[in-house]
Amino acid sequence: MEIIFATKNKGKLIEIKNALETPADGIHIISMEEAGITADVSEDGSTYEANALKKAKAVCGLTGMITLADDSGLEIDCLARQPGVYSARWLGEHMPYAEKNRMILERISSVPDERRTARFVCVIAAAFSDGGDYVARGVIEGLIAHAIGGGENGFGYDPIFYLPEYGAAMSELSIKTKNAISHRGQAIRKMKAYIMAKEGRLQ
Repeated sequence: MEIIFATKNKGKLIEIKNALETPADGIHIISMEEAGITADVSEDGSTYEANALKKAKAVCGLTGMITLADDSGLEIDCLARQPGVYSARWLGEHMPYAEKNRMILERISSVPDERRTARFVCVIAAAFSDGGDYVARGVIEGLIAHAIGGGENGFGYDPIFYLPEYGAAMSELSIKTKNAISHRGQAIRKMKAYIMAKEGRLQ
């Protein structure tokens, strides 16, 4: 069963592949590029759900294949839950995340730990050739760190999202741990269960 994941973000594609592709399930994730899709779908919705569904339906309409798309964001409470649904475009779509992370830490440099609460939200939408769709949501709570973290398994805002229970930034977790607890991992597991049931592949 081939499924398109509608993103040009290589980090997201890797996470989706790691979480969904298992030999026993027979699921194979392909990128938009592999599917021959070059169209850009603008993320102009006011919610994660609207953006994810728009992308999934657009690509499914072009290919007739099951298509997944996600929209995710970082909500920082002391910044009125910014950047939120505008996370990818916040401070400019082409501004490097290293600079975005630096500017966030600068803006809240004087904010104490108890007010640095934040969360990652991920919504994954699926569109099917029969016109059906499904949406799954995952959330993980944490804090904004005081410095940019290291690690090789993160992207975007991961280096400044600190998880006290692990004593590490999201980017510093192993791939296995990250997939097990992350907002995207949660949404993926819900989505996989739905697709397996819909396609009659329950084990």
